Amino acid sequence: MRLVKVLQEKQRAMWTGLVLSGFILFLQFAPFPFVAKILERANGIVYDLRLEATLGERENGFAEIVIVDLDERTMDEIGWPWPRKNLGKMVYTLADAGAVVIAFDVIFAEPERNPAKEVLFELTNKAVSVPEMDELVESMDGDLAFANSFEATDVMFGYILQGDDVIRGILPTHEITAGVPINDKLTVVEYSGYVSSLPILHQSSAGEGFINSSPDPDGFLRRSALVHRFGDKLLPSLSLEAARLYALADEINVETQPAGEFTNVEGLVIGNQLIPTDAEGKVLIPYRGPQRSFPYVSAVDIMSGNFDTELFDGAIVLVGTSAVGLADLRATPVGLQYPGVEVHANVVEGLLQPELLKYRPDWWQGAVAVYILAFGIFLSLLMPLLGPGLMAITGVLAIVSTIAGNVWFWTELNIALPMASSILLIITIMVYNIGKGFFSETKKRRQIKGIFDQYVPPAHIEKMLESPEDVTMEGERKELSVLFSDIRSFTTISEKLSANELKQLLNRYFDPITETIFTHQGTIDKYVGDMVMAFWGAPLDDEKHAQNSVETAFEMLRITATLREKFVAEGWPEVRIGIGINTGDMNVGDMGSTFRKAYTVLGDAVNLGSRLEGLTKFYGVELLVSEATINQCENISYRRIDRVKVKGKHEAVAIVQPLMPEEATVGYMEEVAQYHQAYDKYLVQDWDMADQLFEKLVEQNPSDILYKMYRERIVSLREQDLGADWDGSYTHTSK
Repeated sequence: MRLVKVLQEKQRAMWTGLVLSGFILFLQFAPFPFVAKILERANGIVYDLRLEATLGERENGFAEIVIVDLDERTMDEIGWPWPRKNLGKMVYTLADAGAVVIAFDVIFAEPERNPAKEVLFELTNKAVSVPEMDELVESMDGDLAFANSFEATDVMFGYILQGDDVIRGILPTHEITAGVPINDKLTVVEYSGYVSSLPILHQSSAGEGFINSSPDPDGFLRRSALVHRFGDKLLPSLSLEAARLYALADEINVETQPAGEFTNVEGLVIGNQLIPTDAEGKVLIPYRGPQRSFPYVSAVDIMSGNFDTELFDGAIVLVGTSAVGLADLRATPVGLQYPGVEVHANVVEGLLQPELLKYRPDWWQGAVAVYILAFGIFLSLLMPLLGPGLMAITGVLAIVSTIAGNVWFWTELNIALPMASSILLIITIMVYNIGKGFFSETKKRRQIKGIFDQYVPPAHIEKMLESPEDVTMEGERKELSVLFSDIRSFTTISEKLSANELKQLLNRYFDPITETIFTHQGTIDKYVGDMVMAFWGAPLDDEKHAQNSVETAFEMLRITATLREKFVAEGWPEVRIGIGINTGDMNVGDMGSTFRKAYTVLGDAVNLGSRLEGLTKFYGVELLVSEATINQCENISYRRIDRVKVKGKHEAVAIVQPLMPEEATVGYMEEVAQYHQAYDKYLVQDWDMADQLFEKLVEQNPSDILYKMYRERIVSLREQDLGADWDGSYTHTSK
């Protein structure tokens, strides 16, 4: 029964996992170019990682492949292009060294300038015999000399196929045969133009092949096209033609398979050897390793004879460049600046040793679909029953087993299956289940926090939730700032409103007031009717607790002013508040009984804060703070109010009125300066001068009761013998 109950509780997660599995299966085969591009890019990255992880030392097979490099050293010492006679000499040198096939990854589309022809043009009116001149022209014809060198061994060239209709040169005569019509139904990439080498070189060469690359959408060269279509002809690549010449095969045949209205390429047959390809006649490039995994010999050394001739005995020689200036560098899984000529070398080696070629069989889509369904169902049913730790372990094991199986197919069977969607499936289901557990737990924490936020300070709760071991519930004594705020004439206001209206008024007032206290890092201590008590500096330390408390008071006054206008417009009573703030040592902690506790502050400094709030009505101001508070504030203007002895205390405390920035205008600050001058005279008992100054202030600002209060107080103090040690304090006998 318990298992049934657990399954019922986890049923939603299981169904969601199955839906996610179906969604990933849909994405794998959905006809959306954007999705296909992302998956192809992901599979490309996985392919590169797998390829690099499985690279190893590879001995030469029965064919030695050597690259003659038109490298930077060649550019510096000889330059490029070379005289064609020099190329012919290089062909003879390589043939003498035993090269069987020489493939130029170069297009010789332009004829070389023949100086004898230019001389003949200048001497057309001179007495020069034609046979002598013809002999001279022929002897200085570099293209002819280069073509004549082809008799030494099999020499072939590359040509470039183009998508436009530009045609330069002669189309190679050696084609690939197919048992089906060669038309638009054959799934081979088609071109309509080409640029090939000179006719004289074409006629003398043993073969030619296109040198077009077939990068993936991300620009990386992972596959190589062996065939392309030109009209009703199938043309071989440079690599394929080089392999044919080396294998002494007379022709290359295409194996095809019907696919609806189209015909897919399945492979190419060289001699008796079948080379599996994809539907477009492409193969995965069997990279040996990074750049220079094949023997490289600088073209300079070939010309100087400074090379190991045994290296070329029975070899296929590919002539190309690694020079940056000649721009034949490619982005590949094994290097971002990989010479194109070495790409051809890898393909040639794979064609001559088919066991090196990896391929993707026709049934790969079915295999991926079965895997996603099987693993999707398994993980969807299992994951919800596990805890977070076991979920992570199961997910990791599933990924490891997927990679291991994929690599086994790669290394043992030469089958390249895509892996990105399979790994995505595992990660998605794992992340969903772990995330669901996390958010479920977070939701519970939020529910608890939401309940206790009404009573316990949010910062205190966060600290307990994040680091419960660092939280002590014991009381401590530290310097804090405490604020008391009270709505003026609240009893009168409550009598004018119904119970529901009073509730609405308090809620609309307390919401923004509480928010601004929290915003300024304060802790709500309690609400008592219309009174709010808050403090700063606990449970989290706050070096600017005094500054933050005063800035909170400013914002509370602004909020009250805004609400006052709204309440009056709605027919409610006008709302005004008084705020008192004090800074000093206080006891803070969880205090109360075993039945109910509150995180609060206690002490004389707290009591003084409460007294200051009550004194705001006496002095006709909305905000009063102690000297201890204002001394820790920066960039806050203030007006000195009085030195007072509150009920129950014998020591005088200086109190001030902080001024909000919008209050501290130039004009008002001049008035404050005049007031301070009068107050200073009051403190030194210069009653006449003090009274005169206060009288002027009353005339300037008759609404300020502070000035009138001091004039009345001076009248009383004149009659008293205060003594020389009088500190100007006033004793308040009520709270």
